[in-house]
Amino acid sequence: MDIQGKVFIVTGGASGLGEGTARMLAANGGTVVIADMQAEKGEAVAKDIGGAFVKCDVSNEVDGQAVVAKALSLGKLMGLVNCAGIAPAEKTVGKNGAHSLAVYTKTIMVNLVGSFNMIRLASEAMCKNEPEATGERGVMISTASVAAYDGQIGQAAYAASKGGVVGMTLPIARDLARNGIRNMTIAPGIFGTPMLFGMPQEVQDALAASVPFPSRLGTPQDYAKLAKHIIENDMLNGEVIRLDGAIRLAPR
Repeated sequence: MDIQGKVFIVTGGASGLGEGTARMLAANGGTVVIADMQAEKGEAVAKDIGGAFVKCDVSNEVDGQAVVAKALSLGKLMGLVNCAGIAPAEKTVGKNGAHSLAVYTKTIMVNLVGSFNMIRLASEAMCKNEPEATGERGVMISTASVAAYDGQIGQAAYAASKGGVVGMTLPIARDLARNGIRNMTIAPGIFGTPMLFGMPQEVQDALAASVPFPSRLGTPQDYAKLAKHIIENDMLNGEVIRLDGAIRLAPR
């Protein structure tokens, strides 16, 4: 698939992995709709790359529909990249008692239900596309995490939400194969994003040093490069790719 002249939705596109991906798509001639709760940042990025911004709670059906409608108004919607997410940390039983059910539910709603909500709505629109020369009508990329496989202490909610994203990758790809729509997932390791930059510097340094090679934090550009390859390589479908420098997370 050629990015040039196509429309893409990037959730969480106001910062971090999503912003890096949105900028990559725009640099390659794509039109980007940024869907994010951060209105000020989202509007600024959209203006900078010549795209559009829609304030969106990805787990809300009406919000998701508004994003897809905006994308369709701009041209041929051919891609969705799900980067919106939250990463709370709380033990199953901690100093203050049992894990908050509200925190657990919200994490599942945003990371897992939100990803599926955007996939189902975007793919419904893509099904109506005139196929490309490859037979494709669209491609979707969701963001899991290495925590889906080796979640750490305090990551029960986060790991469960990302494990769900991993688990639905293949069945969605199978569902949509007849429509010429591919579905992929990237599972990043330790990346330099606003969530991580909120940690103390010594913690950031220790995390970077724990990556076998390259011994550094991943960047939004690293993620965007892989997203670009997935979009352009039509044999990539129904798979989860770890992007992690060979790290395997320790319990803490």
